[in-house]
Amino acid sequence: MPPRLAELIRKARRLASERDRLIDELAREWAAALRGQGLSPTDLDELWAGLTEEAVRRLGRDGKVTALALRLEAAEVIGKVREKVEAALSEG
Repeated sequence: MPPRLAELIRKARRLASERDRLIDELAREWAAALRGQGLSPTDLDELWAGLTEEAVRRLGRDGKVTALALRLEAAEVIGKVREKVEAALSEG
């Protein structure tokens, strides 16, 4: 494997690991903030949809990435956070 390719693979793995760590941290913070708030499933649906829209709006300002790409990335990340938060909330 060429050295440059190996370097890029290591960098991609490091970035993916950092992203996963940030998602876990963010999910813990959201779970702590939402616990005991008495939110309904509809309330949570609206929260996640609003967060996705806000992320697309904020990140789309520079115009470097298409709105569709931003929406897909935001939906993926917020979906992972949502899954972890809702699991934590259902545990108690």
